[in-house]
Amino acid sequence: MSTETYDQQWRTELQATLTHEFEAQTARLTELTADTGDPSEAHTNAALIAATRQSLEQITGALRRLAGGSYGSCEKCGTTIPRERLEILPHARFCVPCQQKHNG
Repeated sequence: MSTETYDQQWRTELQATLTHEFEAQTARLTELTADTGDPSEAHTNAALIAATRQSLEQITGALRRLAGGSYGSCEKCGTTIPRERLEILPHARFCVPCQQKHNG
């Protein structure tokens, strides 16, 4: 199998995984936003809703980059993000050095 075929297969599998995760997070958000009527859960639910929305934004961004052909390139310096990083953090937008500067 050529490297290009392998990379395309990996991207196809990644897109399927991200799409599945998007659907799961969307379902979770729907559950969290259902009014339980329990005021003691309001603070916890608000934090969970915020985290789920952030996760959805990250997944959406990764899917958008995959579709647009920019997936795997650092948004700051343009270098290729190592595949190992993308396997661990599929929604990564920056290479490690730029991420460290961004978190500064």
